[in-house]
Amino acid sequence: MPPAPPQDLRFCRSADGTRIAYAVHGSGPPLLLAACWLSHLEFDWESPVWRQFLLDLGRTATVIRYDERGFGMSDRDVTDFGLAARVADLEAVADAAGLERFALLGMSQGGPVAIALAHRHPRRVSRLLLYGTYAARQKDPAAEEMERTFQQLMKVGWARPDSTFRHVFTQLMIPGATDEQARWLDDLQARATSTENAMVSREARMGADVRALLPELDLPTLVVHARGDRMIPFSDGRELAARIPRARLVPLDSDNHILLADEPAWAPFTEETAAFLATERVAAPPTSGALRALTDRELDVLRLVGEGRENPDVARALSLSVRTVERHLTSVYTKLGVTGRSARAAAVARLLADR
Repeated sequence: MPPAPPQDLRFCRSADGTRIAYAVHGSGPPLLLAACWLSHLEFDWESPVWRQFLLDLGRTATVIRYDERGFGMSDRDVTDFGLAARVADLEAVADAAGLERFALLGMSQGGPVAIALAHRHPRRVSRLLLYGTYAARQKDPAAEEMERTFQQLMKVGWARPDSTFRHVFTQLMIPGATDEQARWLDDLQARATSTENAMVSREARMGADVRALLPELDLPTLVVHARGDRMIPFSDGRELAARIPRARLVPLDSDNHILLADEPAWAPFTEETAAFLATERVAAPPTSGALRALTDRELDVLRLVGEGRENPDVARALSLSVRTVERHLTSVYTKLGVTGRSARAAAVARLLADR
């Protein structure tokens, strides 16, 4: 597997002080991902499961994703895994990344968080993509018995050196996985978080309920769900599409909760996603408030670029590496909402117009 292109790793603080790790990659209009329950920013980046998914998204948008509290590179020593805290984490990432208006993707157990944020910030969230997710989990006796079984499996098997118990979750999430993909997801579970965090966070997620917010959402919404999903049934996706005004449902012919790049459903998924996000590239120019979102160093870089200097000249003038200048410019383009080959000129034009 060839090495993945670089991602920009950053950190911010949530409202309660919890440190949240997030990463930025790709090009195009900003797309903020509401994290699912298992993630590790560095481990995912080289993953045979997630890598192609992330690379394909990065060809469509500037992707901002994060590790949830208690997981991955974010602070592990936390006790509050409630919906309000998770929404605050997502807000903190959006603010730290300088996102004034953005598309939002809610995946799996990150769906309720995305729905809650879209409802709270209708002027910031331009469109909503919901993949393999729900508004509230089923409460029938069979579902509750299954959840007790999951909790017991976590308790006895999460941290074991062998992956026998964790492999149960892997088979439910990606029954169509290759041996390499299955081994990777087995390993991710133990690497992503502790046994206690896995159990407590999952229990909190099972109590999340944003059904009352669905009829009040007023933005373009695309719901994508695999018909044979064993972790979150297709009926949950159908319910989302039925209750959210202006929502469209795209069923996928797959049994995998985590879609794989080598299965037939991959092409329609990527095509639908790209088409849904395409209109973000024809957004109105940002207001002067966008420039205020730039850091002092980003403004320094942009001013020197506005003088006609190339990146190596900018780097020498500010005692930075060329790579650091490039990262600052990527951040500037994201915050100003400019994309493509003309992004540099468009950013300079925005600076000059604001003078």
